[in-house]
Amino acid sequence: MQYRTLGRSGTVVSTQTLGTMTFGAESDEETAGAILTAFVEEGGTCVDTADVYSAGVSEEIIGRWLAAHPTDAAQLVVATKGRFPMGEGPNGVGLSRRHLREALDASLRRLGVDHVDLYQLHAWDAHTPLDETLRFLDDAVSAGKIAYYGFSNFLGWQLTKAVHVARAHGWAAPVTLQPQYNLLVRDIEHEVVPAALDAGMGLLPWSPLAGGWLSGKYRRDVDPTGATRLGENPQRGMEAWAARNADERTWQVIDAVGEVAEGRGVTMSQVALAWLAAQPAVTSVILGARTVEQLTDNLGAADLELTTEELRRLGDASTPRVDDYPYGVAGVQQRDRKLTGGR
Repeated sequence: MQYRTLGRSGTVVSTQTLGTMTFGAESDEETAGAILTAFVEEGGTCVDTADVYSAGVSEEIIGRWLAAHPTDAAQLVVATKGRFPMGEGPNGVGLSRRHLREALDASLRRLGVDHVDLYQLHAWDAHTPLDETLRFLDDAVSAGKIAYYGFSNFLGWQLTKAVHVARAHGWAAPVTLQPQYNLLVRDIEHEVVPAALDAGMGLLPWSPLAGGWLSGKYRRDVDPTGATRLGENPQRGMEAWAARNADERTWQVIDAVGEVAEGRGVTMSQVALAWLAAQPAVTSVILGARTVEQLTDNLGAADLELTTEELRRLGDASTPRVDDYPYGVAGVQQRDRKLTGGR
């Protein structure tokens, strides 16, 4: 396992983070505990959850595991999120001081801790003044309830605005952003990634395998079956599956991942994860394993370093198709100069 600082903070985390959205839903408590143990044994140090994962059950499972493994717990960086409905009434949702206070306290109770290392806003809230939200987060840092805070699913302008409002008031600044990012979903490179780099924030990408597509489990024009999320529940996201299946770019990317994997003698999942970990601003890639076997395979990417030619092959196959201004040729050239530090 390798390690990097958590965005602009001084805290160090493993380059792979254990995502726990499956805990309490697709993974029962016994399986979840085994996954946590296996992750820590391989040097993993960052665990990500949210209050809405299995309606709080994910946090409860993690809390019981932390209590049963105090030595390991002391080494972990625990991250959770708040924003979505967890209570009744109109104030049970959003980024208001009232809701975030209740949400954070409830998360701490479920986790069985007096603070979390990283508290993340799960999404933007257009109804709450940004300074109200950021002031709450600064107060929570001062109170010792959170060490750092970050965002999830924010746009580039939202991230930048939040950074500058915090700086203008002298409040604690955000350190991370958690976006969807993978070889099939690269549109954040146009503005979100440059905004994160400009702010010194680290990315914690979710869905690094694009819902299993980049693991090679799906075949062109063959409906999912068997031990896959779509195969076990054919009604789940089949319209999105059909659209992706019909897109020739999908199979160009999958073919490229397969070729690199075959050439290196590793799995497609490991190649896709290694590519993502090598991208600018990425601090740690969130793994969403449902079983210990899936986790073990994914952990194999931690020390896989792709060559320049392999990165180029994957990058060329997965380049986002954007032709209109300002994200056409000129926009891509500007983006690339920003990502490489050039002018």
